[in-house]
Amino acid sequence: MQTIASPSAPQAIGPYAQAIVAGGFVFCSGQLGLDPATGRLTADDAAGQARQALKNLAAVLDAAGSGLRLVVKTTVFLTDLNDFAAMNAVYEQAFGGHKPARTTVEVRRLPKDGRVEIDCQAVV
Repeated sequence: MQTIASPSAPQAIGPYAQAIVAGGFVFCSGQLGLDPATGRLTADDAAGQARQALKNLAAVLDAAGSGLRLVVKTTVFLTDLNDFAAMNAVYEQAFGGHKPARTTVEVRRLPKDGRVEIDCQAVV
């Protein structure tokens, strides 16, 4: 197993890695819409936070030798399913024609009071 740490994505908030590469796959921890330099949310709205979360995931995937086009599965956590359409529009733009498997769930709360968190698994 190889631990991945990208300076272009926010540092882990707890005792976990940004990602782990194992068995030809990269398993990315959830990313919030945090600015990597400040550790603060980049936007108040779900679309802005989803955009930054996907940029953060892309940076971690890049550090692992992968990328968004190699993502197999994502999980999206929303604190309000009413934000689904806004998140979905940003998500579709980030992935373009690539459509990985996905689960989207509403959760009560996210770290740093984020509105969106996204994790993924990808091929290396």
